[in-house]
Amino acid sequence: MLLPKFEYHEPTTLEEALRLLSELGGNAKVLAGGTDVLVRMKQKIDKPSHVISIARVPGLDAITPRDRHGVTVGSGVTAADLARHELIRDRFTPLALAAGRLGAPMIRNRATIGGNLVNARPAADFPPACMVLNAILKLKSAHDEREVPVNGFFRGPGDALIEPHELLVSINFETPPPWSGGSYVKLGARKTLEISMVNVAALVTLESADGPITAARIALGAVAPTPVRAYAAEELLVGKQPSEELFQQAGETGVGMCSPITDHRGTMEYRCMMIEVLTKRALRLAVEQARAWRP
Repeated sequence: MLLPKFEYHEPTTLEEALRLLSELGGNAKVLAGGTDVLVRMKQKIDKPSHVISIARVPGLDAITPRDRHGVTVGSGVTAADLARHELIRDRFTPLALAAGRLGAPMIRNRATIGGNLVNARPAADFPPACMVLNAILKLKSAHDEREVPVNGFFRGPGDALIEPHELLVSINFETPPPWSGGSYVKLGARKTLEISMVNVAALVTLESADGPITAARIALGAVAPTPVRAYAAEELLVGKQPSEELFQQAGETGVGMCSPITDHRGTMEYRCMMIEVLTKRALRLAVEQARAWRP
């Protein structure tokens, strides 16, 4: 399939990229890794008159630690870079695990975290991981900038809280507290190059290595029009000792917050069963990492 005709722009500064977005607005598409937008253009789903590549804009591909308080990830950072980054793997584990499960190696070398978030696909890998880490997204335009919590960023399938003249430039993550552990698990018909049938991210904080759960976050993907936080399941966990029975209850509670569909990848009934199974597994893995926490 051939791409439709368009005018190509390759700005070399953020200011130039934002000016182009301001001038071209809804007639333009931003090109980062291109693993989604080029496919949609070939399928004639998207037919932009202009394509703005941000590959040469400096700083968008940087991972910048902020002392001990967190890390700022540029929107142009690839899944491959996140999956192998030592700090991300150690302290922001759900993000690294989600990055490592996205597509296949060639896709991960191109796909960016910003593109994955802005595309707002219900089954995307990065949104649940970012949601349990309470990520804050920085959006910039030629004349303004704003910060949006990722938990309020997704409005529907393919619909995110970003305007045509805005660019997602970075994602900020606060370092989880001591005795925290995270996980990300994904179910697909294949091990690679597969869209999630269900995916679950979890972050659990313990009082101590053997103590009760003091905080918990669970995010579910591919089970509703947008990724969802399982707030009722999170509340169920707080103040209790981790156990298989508790995790099972959390999984059952999580099902009630979802509205999965039946499609060629799986039935609604099967997805509901897998929400329970994967939530239980994600919590178990998160607690195991929390108990192994080291300063």
